[in-house]
Amino acid sequence: MRTEGIDAVFLETHNWGKQARFLQELGFEVEFETGHNSGRFRHGDGPSVFVAEVPPTQDPRTLLVLKVADTQDRPGRDVEIVTEFEQTHYGTQEMTVRDPDGRQWNLQAPGKE
Repeated sequence: MRTEGIDAVFLETHNWGKQARFLQELGFEVEFETGHNSGRFRHGDGPSVFVAEVPPTQDPRTLLVLKVADTQDRPGRDVEIVTEFEQTHYGTQEMTVRDPDGRQWNLQAPGKE
């Protein structure tokens, strides 16, 4: 499976407002807010950063989201699949894989039509 590079960084936070201000101070601009303590930021032509607030009882995660052309291209045997491609509520299909050190990566393909 070949990816097309980093599509986005997904960050969870305990405080949406503070994280949003932090990113804006670093030059990121808000592309959109969802209205429920999450939204997407961008800085130039680089990957987007999607931030979502989680409860204080949950450890915040950071995920890299790699872009793939379609779901038919499968990872090789050296890639551990955590979850198969699934349709998301926001219009893409996502698969989760684990690297040799235990980190999870999201693979994102276009949604089903």
